[in-house]
Amino acid sequence: MSEQIPVQIIESFEASRPRAAKNKNKSSDNVIHTRSFTGLYRTLRIVGTGFLFLLFFGTVWLNWDGRQAVLWDLSESKFHIFGATFWPQDFILLSALLIIAAFGLFAITVFAGRVWCGYTCPQSTWTWLFMWCEKITEGDRNQRIKLQAAPWRLNKVLRRTAKHTLWLAISVMTALTFVGYFTPVRPLATELLTLEIAGISLFWMLFFTGATYISAGWLREAVCMHMCPYARFQSVMFDKDTLAISYDVARGESRGPRKRGVEPKQEGLGDCIDCYMCVQVCPTGIDIRDGLQMECIGCAACIDACDSVMDKMGYAPGLVRYTSEHELQGGKTHLLRPRLIGYAVVLLLMIGALVIALNQRTMVSLDVIKDRGLFRENSQGQIENIYSLKIINKTQEPQNYRVSLQDSEDFQLQGKTELSLAPGEIVDVPVSVALLADRPKSSSQTIEFVVTDTDEPDVRSVAKSRFVAPLNR
Repeated sequence: MSEQIPVQIIESFEASRPRAAKNKNKSSDNVIHTRSFTGLYRTLRIVGTGFLFLLFFGTVWLNWDGRQAVLWDLSESKFHIFGATFWPQDFILLSALLIIAAFGLFAITVFAGRVWCGYTCPQSTWTWLFMWCEKITEGDRNQRIKLQAAPWRLNKVLRRTAKHTLWLAISVMTALTFVGYFTPVRPLATELLTLEIAGISLFWMLFFTGATYISAGWLREAVCMHMCPYARFQSVMFDKDTLAISYDVARGESRGPRKRGVEPKQEGLGDCIDCYMCVQVCPTGIDIRDGLQMECIGCAACIDACDSVMDKMGYAPGLVRYTSEHELQGGKTHLLRPRLIGYAVVLLLMIGALVIALNQRTMVSLDVIKDRGLFRENSQGQIENIYSLKIINKTQEPQNYRVSLQDSEDFQLQGKTELSLAPGEIVDVPVSVALLADRPKSSSQTIEFVVTDTDEPDVRSVAKSRFVAPLNR
């Protein structure tokens, strides 16, 4: 009775589900080496990311009316987008834009899964670019695996040096472009080339260079699998009609190798030849045949790889494809459904509200700050309060403005009321407001300051403040 019963751990799995591949896409040191491939979705990704790269790297160099076309000028607290200038007072519009972008991401996820991650996410697109640099310097998948295991000789040193040189060059260009959206890019580039860059610009250049180099070159899939929160909550946005990249188990199983031209049913097999091509092209190293997984970024590399194999075998494409759970179960995908329509309607409403807000955005800003003192009595025996008016000309042209009080017969505005402001100029105007009535209606009353464009009276801004007076005089 003292003898222990030997225990043997047996791996179990459902017969209807394929077993997971074990490190089929990793070298002995657990590094993922992807295989080169071609296909429709790879072409779409190249075209899409090429446009985004052109937009990102090219826009920063455009000029508009003698200044950088797109510039978030932190030193002057204003944001230029071609002919429009936005100020901190317009921050609500930026917040609305970010909310719309997030809601749009949720809507597209309900429709087609993680297409954002697979085609336009900066982490994914820069990782694909870095993997391309790896391919042209170290060779394709098998060559890279052999190079990884090879001793450090001249060939390996030269290839690794070339790869990291390209990585660093791309990282520096990325950092220069990104920082160039917050500080004028031409002076920044000159300082970088002449090695005169210093201070805060040098810090952010080094920071974003290092971040790009480490994220796209070394971390890669770890960012998507362990650091990105989107992977964690995507499942709550999926439903049975979401178009996700899936393996058709009914068609593919049982899997196994066979000769070309052999009818799979004669061998008791499905269409999957168990070649692991779908695993070898996956940037996160997963097997799509194991079902929907958190690590899948929806890049469709497995679809392109599988379709190429199906074509060589003479089978129909689509063993791995964009499909829904309903379709895999023999039903029909419902593209138009209440949840998706609701997302689309709300998204359109938010976009419409943003457009209206942009069109109605006043081009003059007025902020009122009341003096700390409650009130004082002037030389005429009147109670008066002191205010500081901050006026901003948001246009790109010089403007003339008039300051006044709105609908107030009991108060008189005293101070400078006619102003001329240069494009984008900010002025602080001290004024006082005197109480004309003998006895105030209350100890604290609301007054409204108005600044009006003298040439276009419809362009105006109103700001409220309080007037404080003693009740008993």
